Amino acid sequence: MARLLLLFLPALVALGTVHGIFMDKLASKKLCADDECVYTISLSRAQEDYNAPDCRFINVKKGQQIYVYSKLVKENEAGEFWAGSVYGDDHEDEMGTVGYFPRNLVEEQHVYQEATKEVPTTDIDFFCE
Repeated sequence: MARLLLLFLPALVALGTVHGIFMDKLASKKLCADDECVYTISLSRAQEDYNAPDCRFINVKKGQQIYVYSKLVKENEAGEFWAGSVYGDDHEDEMGTVGYFPRNLVEEQHVYQEATKEVPTTDIDFFCE
């Protein structure tokens, strides 16, 4: 019994340290500049304020710059969403806030690389802490 507990102890510790929930997927595919979706696609500027409806999304203020990392492939009647990061007024040494926002909220200012890689989304793409 003690051996069995030792085998499952790391899994129990890992489960106890994860705080968050998996939300519904917004799309099954996304467009990225690379296979891992880590490179910045573009720099965009918000054309209006946006209040995030849940933890998958980011709050954005009009005029704020957003670094875009992926673009969800629109399915059926779903909205078109992009994933990116925004920074506060003092963004030095900060990672920024990452999440989704409506595509029609922004105007692309500068395209760094084209989003030509179609990659399947995973549950972790829609994980909220």
